[in-house]
Amino acid sequence: MAHRTRPWVYVVTCVVGAVLGGLLGYVAQRRNIGFLGTSWLVSALMVAVGVVVTVLAWQVHRWATADARKKLELRTVTPERALQTLVYAKALAVAGAFLLGWYGGQIVTLMPRFEASYYRGVIVECAIAAVASLIDLVLGIVSEGLCKLPPTDGPEHPTATQRKQQGLA
Repeated sequence: MAHRTRPWVYVVTCVVGAVLGGLLGYVAQRRNIGFLGTSWLVSALMVAVGVVVTVLAWQVHRWATADARKKLELRTVTPERALQTLVYAKALAVAGAFLLGWYGGQIVTLMPRFEASYYRGVIVECAIAAVASLIDLVLGIVSEGLCKLPPTDGPEHPTATQRKQQGLA
């Protein structure tokens, strides 16, 4: 049984991303290396992937909470696909946390050079990417929640006990 990702995982992942992103910003400034920031297309693709995972998670949620007749109509969702969607949601949230820290670390490191047009452009790119990463983080957490299965009527469930007492089970 899969458990929800603990909030501290996101915090630690974000901090690790921030340290590595800040270190990259520092080294790039000292060595005049120009691989900071990211293109706007990458930020748009990050959000698009987050939306796709959320749509998949919504389909899993509809399937998991449907009655038996409705599940037949939603037969495109299988238990394997539900599990894969859960893995995608967890990966999306963790990657969003890491990239939020990564781009945030670059912003903090480069902020003293904001007056220079090159660094200003990089900071704007990083800010847009950080917002896209935050959106992915939130969408991943929401998608993970949508993949949660409702409780089953096990042998200790009150309805199972009542049916047993009534002789229906």
